[in-house]
Amino acid sequence: MQDTKPRGRLFRIWDSDVAASFRRSPVAIISGLVALIIVLAAIFAPWIAPTNPYDPSSLNLMDGFTPPMQPNAFTGSTYLMGTDNQGRDVFSTILYGARISLFVGVSAVLLAMVLGISAGLVAGYRGGWVDAVLMRVADVQLSFPSILIALLIFGVARGIIPPTQREAMAIWVLIVAIGLSDWVQFARVVRGATMVEKGKEYVQAARVIGVSPLRILIRHILPTVMGPVLVIATISVALAIIAEATLSFLGVGVPPTQPSLGTLIRIGQQFLFSGEWWILLFPALTLLALALSVNMLGDWLRDALNPRLR
Repeated sequence: MQDTKPRGRLFRIWDSDVAASFRRSPVAIISGLVALIIVLAAIFAPWIAPTNPYDPSSLNLMDGFTPPMQPNAFTGSTYLMGTDNQGRDVFSTILYGARISLFVGVSAVLLAMVLGISAGLVAGYRGGWVDAVLMRVADVQLSFPSILIALLIFGVARGIIPPTQREAMAIWVLIVAIGLSDWVQFARVVRGATMVEKGKEYVQAARVIGVSPLRILIRHILPTVMGPVLVIATISVALAIIAEATLSFLGVGVPPTQPSLGTLIRIGQQFLFSGEWWILLFPALTLLALALSVNMLGDWLRDALNPRLR
């Protein structure tokens, strides 16, 4: 006798075309595992890291410049990835730095998604002068590199914020700067999809029965345009993490008291040619692995959601 009970949600997800595509792709599996390991290690950094690198009471300057897996000449301490100039465990700084990089990258993409989706829905549904104004603003912004726009927004915000609050607000200013520089691609994709969907019969029927435009956008059109948005968001997370690292490397991002992967790379670059290569190498490899794995997941998701390739 066959079991006629409805399948659970997890089983339906596992049995979907996207999950099957993931299981058939070694690149997606490896990228997912790498990204998952780094994300989980960053989340559970307080429990995984041997020391808290930002607690001055736990630092010993005598441990400074200890090579990886070699005992320190003065204290005899051994560290997996060595220590920096202040005696901080490089492995611990990478775990805590990855938390900041991930938080900034994900938060900036969420802000860009909210702005871009809202602008795209309104422009595509209303049309007319609203569409023209929003798209001209988007075209102007696309003519400048995103990192340059982020630098401009970050500099203006730091000029407005009082000096006593700049360090405390630096991460939030960085999130806003990256988010405002990245909303255009979401807006253009959502606008195009909205213009296609608003002419379909189900939207016309909703208009006839008196459904409000806001309800039509949220309940009917938004779910149909989320596929491309998720692909762009996945790839944008990797780009946002790189943008944060670039700004922090230039000294205009995360403050030194809360160093991210970009700040750690900037610190390590100062000692690269003096022989302390590990201070730069391990944070740089972590950033590369994180950005590359997330970007490759975005590429797989783009192909998996493409009906012509399914």
